[in-house]
Amino acid sequence: MRIVVHDYAGHPFAPSLSRELSRRGHEVIHTFASSLQTPRGALRRRSDDPATVDFREIPMDPDYPRYKYSFIRRRRMEVEYGKRVAAFIREWKPEAVLSGNTPTETQGPIVNATVRCGGRFCYWVQDFYSLAVERLLKKKLPVVGGLLGQFYRHLDLKQFRESHRIVTITEDFNSILDREFGVDPERIDVVPNWAVIEELPVTGKRNAWSERHGLHDKFVFLYTGTIGMKHNPAMLLELARRHRNDPSVRVVVVSEGLGAEWLQREGAGLENLLILPYQPFEDLPQVLASGDVLMALLEEEAGVFSVPSKILAYHCAGRPLLMAVPAANLAARITKEHGTGLTVAPGDMASFLATADRLRGSQELREELGKKARDYAEATFSIGPITDHFERILAE
Repeated sequence: MRIVVHDYAGHPFAPSLSRELSRRGHEVIHTFASSLQTPRGALRRRSDDPATVDFREIPMDPDYPRYKYSFIRRRRMEVEYGKRVAAFIREWKPEAVLSGNTPTETQGPIVNATVRCGGRFCYWVQDFYSLAVERLLKKKLPVVGGLLGQFYRHLDLKQFRESHRIVTITEDFNSILDREFGVDPERIDVVPNWAVIEELPVTGKRNAWSERHGLHDKFVFLYTGTIGMKHNPAMLLELARRHRNDPSVRVVVVSEGLGAEWLQREGAGLENLLILPYQPFEDLPQVLASGDVLMALLEEEAGVFSVPSKILAYHCAGRPLLMAVPAANLAARITKEHGTGLTVAPGDMASFLATADRLRGSQELREELGKKARDYAEATFSIGPITDHFERILAE
């Protein structure tokens, strides 16, 4: 098959699917947006890649990060980007397109181009963009926001109807598709997200990256990835303040954008708070190994709608997790069911700080949770069975 895998954000796990599909004889082009502030995967051809895989960076307006929180300007840029992806699809004429992490008005032209070329479009549902927009706009503009939210809901409904198959990352999404969009459950396949365990080995704390940043001999609470509307950076700030007089503790945040900038301002003068930009994917094993405790945050209103991929990568590192996430979220359920970390309710600052103290105070507990985390990753993230599932979906 000629396949386009379109992962708007360029997340680390998706390229492993494109590479494995190409190893099975398919001709694959992996497409993604330029100019986004987000952790990226291995999005360039490697010397050992099959000749049948290629990576295509589709231009996004370079001002996008600057206007990410301006609804009107952001919308214009996202629509234009969708048209560029659609133009590429019309030119290359794939037999199947798998597209995810994509805003509603960006996804529309991609669906239309695929269908008109006679291809099969598979909607890879990582989140519900229209429902998130509706919630946000209703808060800001109660009347007009509701109407705009209904408009985006209508666009999503149209795209779901035109999709050949719909792939969700958790069973939790299936009831939402049925209730909110009337999608027949027979058209849905569930394929949980994964981490590229083959490229995330367990690494010692003392490594080139930790030494370069003076972390090899510190106790490190580490947060990596996006800090945006669904997160609460104040919890990281308070953790740093709690340990400001302890020279052996560091709170390290690897991120960019609004939340990271807020932490820079509010945390000025905290010598134990280290904020770094996104690091190259090839450095990620050493970055994660530098942490003694790996952290994740998600606001209560996110509910089941968001499953942060950083948490899956954390499991590969063999380190304990500390998460402030909704109990109903898949990430929280994985952590509790498999004993890979400790969770508290979003916004529960006292419990978050107390749990951080508990983890710092018990090496035995950290080692137990970390071992279970790696065990879970090794049992779950093999790319072979994952590709089997996608290959069947794309070929149907």
